[in-house]
Amino acid sequence: MSEAKDEIEKTNTVFLFAIVGDMIMNKRIMLSSAEQNGTEMSYIREAFETNWITATGPNVDAFEREVADLVGVEHAAALSSGTAALHLALKTLGVQPGDKVFCSDVTFAASCNPIVYENAIPVFIDSEPHSWNICPKALEKAFDKYPNVKAVVVVHLYGTPAKLDEIIEICNSHKVPVLEDAAESLGSRYKGQQTGSFGEVGVLSFNGNKIITTSSGGMLLSDDIEKVKKARFWSTQARDPARHYQHSELGYNYRLSNICAGVGRGQLNTLNSRISKKTSIYKMYKEAFAGIDCIRMNPIPDYCTPNHWLSCMTLEEGSPVTAIEIIECLEEENIESRPIWKPMSMQPFYSANDFIFASDTPIGRDLFARGLCLPSDTKMTLDEQSRVCDLIVGLF
Repeated sequence: MSEAKDEIEKTNTVFLFAIVGDMIMNKRIMLSSAEQNGTEMSYIREAFETNWITATGPNVDAFEREVADLVGVEHAAALSSGTAALHLALKTLGVQPGDKVFCSDVTFAASCNPIVYENAIPVFIDSEPHSWNICPKALEKAFDKYPNVKAVVVVHLYGTPAKLDEIIEICNSHKVPVLEDAAESLGSRYKGQQTGSFGEVGVLSFNGNKIITTSSGGMLLSDDIEKVKKARFWSTQARDPARHYQHSELGYNYRLSNICAGVGRGQLNTLNSRISKKTSIYKMYKEAFAGIDCIRMNPIPDYCTPNHWLSCMTLEEGSPVTAIEIIECLEEENIESRPIWKPMSMQPFYSANDFIFASDTPIGRDLFARGLCLPSDTKMTLDEQSRVCDLIVGLF
């Protein structure tokens, strides 16, 4: 009887290990998801205990100061999303209906949609191959065609800074302000200086997939206190300072809540360790693919220290494997990846907008055709990343 019982227990143990092993193998490896560090709850708990659960409060004020100090700007306004920050940043720069605004072509739609919110007209500027960001030569060409542009939205794609010296020099020569879209690049440095601090206005995103998150949120950054004050005013429905509810301007419900700001304060505690982890992920991919001639990791110019928000790769012409085949292979193994951002000039909604490029063929469109974003999740283990690498190498 005891032998039979032992055999049953042994069988159950083997079955249990098989289930656990199957769960481990089928655990989804994410592209980039939120990670908690354990300190967020102290700020959230304080907000509840003091009844600050509205769109104002000590966490909001402190989060603005902490982020401004980190980035190296004088002032910041905590908002409900990076998109809201971009929208209000454009308004602070005086963008009006019919104005032309230059914008990076390879980016997420949130970089340019707020231009249309103001009934202005986006003109898309191609990338250059050294950082994948806005091309200074294409930017010059765009100014030749549209000398009266209102602003330039410069994106730091995947956490890698753009060629800011060249871009800012060009914009200054035309007396046009730079709006720095640092949504993906918190913690990245250009020649030692944090991104988000170069433009007349800068914006950050704290969406759930970013290097730190407030679940959903964003930040407007500027050394100009009047711009930040105006953004805060608009973000709370543009209420005039009157005893009654009075509104002389159009306002928005864009303010970040005190609870979400508490999450952000906790997340800031591990920003440097997240950057270190993201950097290690990039380096591991680069080493793993070093022996495959047709694979190129996203370039890192010497002038910058990126946060490596997403590690990306492109395939050289003649590669026996396509980017889509790699994405599909990973998806079959429950591993998330995705193509490089589809350029805005290729999007159906923006198909009629002008697109300026300086090379023989558009760089951004080529990156989209040959590239993909690799799993860059800070919770990914070494074994999990090794599995990703082995699957990709195995295709070649």
